[in-house]
Amino acid sequence: MSEQLQQDMQCEGLLECFHGLKQLDKECFQALVSAEEPMTVDEVADTVDRERSTAYRSVQRLLQTGFIQKDQVNYDQGGYYHVYYPTDPSQIASDMQRMLNDWYAKMGQLIQEFETKYEKAEPTAPVEG
Repeated sequence: MSEQLQQDMQCEGLLECFHGLKQLDKECFQALVSAEEPMTVDEVADTVDRERSTAYRSVQRLLQTGFIQKDQVNYDQGGYYHVYYPTDPSQIASDMQRMLNDWYAKMGQLIQEFETKYEKAEPTAPVEG
């Protein structure tokens, strides 16, 4: 953790830090952000030059973390497909802030538990003789 705090962190580092996203996930997210309209998984795969199944897994990770959203588009003659688009950046930032606050509270609790546990065991001074 001390190494991470000393590093120069870029905005994309947040995606990795908070959610463990991979490089491909970031590329797919950027493709969706850059698109003028919601995209299908096939379109995302073409944009990032990967197989559909690989892009699908990345899209699912982005969906699970809340970075993107999914809509269903119905065909007139029956059937449907899904399109994906980025979540509002202020919502993503709010979610990350909440996650950070939860982490901070948990770390504070663990530090307090550490202090309580080890202050009971006062060190004894060595006997000089």
